[in-house]
Amino acid sequence: MLREVDLSSVSDGKIYHADDMAALGCHDCEGCSSCCHDMEGLFLDPYDVFMLSSGTNRSFESLLSRELTLDHHGGLFLPKMKMDDARKACHFLNEQGRCSVHAYRPGICRIFPLGRNYEDGDFSYFLQKDECAVKKRYKVKIKKWIEIPDYRKYHAFVLKWHDFSGKVGEKLPALTEESIRSVVLYVLRVFYEMPYRGSDFFQEFDERMEKAEQALSALFNA
Repeated sequence: MLREVDLSSVSDGKIYHADDMAALGCHDCEGCSSCCHDMEGLFLDPYDVFMLSSGTNRSFESLLSRELTLDHHGGLFLPKMKMDDARKACHFLNEQGRCSVHAYRPGICRIFPLGRNYEDGDFSYFLQKDECAVKKRYKVKIKKWIEIPDYRKYHAFVLKWHDFSGKVGEKLPALTEESIRSVVLYVLRVFYEMPYRGSDFFQEFDERMEKAEQALSALFNA
């Protein structure tokens, strides 16, 4: 979730990059699942949904029936994690208090307790204070902590999606109500509802992005 915050008030005051070491290690959480409870605004990008869908062998529509929901975010209508009302916890948290989708968990879960700071066409990380319940943590290389097979492609994807969704959200208020609805549904369909069929998600995402930018450019510049 994008937030305008004073980094000095929520972090340790340092800026980190993928090859830096940060105090993240928590001995596999040791049964702690505090960060999986009472989560608000945990929106998912297309890669998150692709990984969840592939890992669980379920369609986006199937995930929306229980674990995910749709909500407004930055002018768009995007998927986010849905809490189990009874437990006030993520639906993917099992009875043992462990993540049942850990191998294909969303990006925001992978980087926690880090946050992303977008600036000058790139992003870095900051270590959030008082967010993780484990106080004694050891240093781990951030790239290893995140556990993305091809971090270079993933980093590029995050920037592309952040830039695209932000620009679309900024342009929506100038459109008619009917056009806004068309754009919102188009983005949802192209980047989330349509299954990714290729072996390389990032390549297919780039192809969809190119077509989407062309299609929406005509509307925004009309």
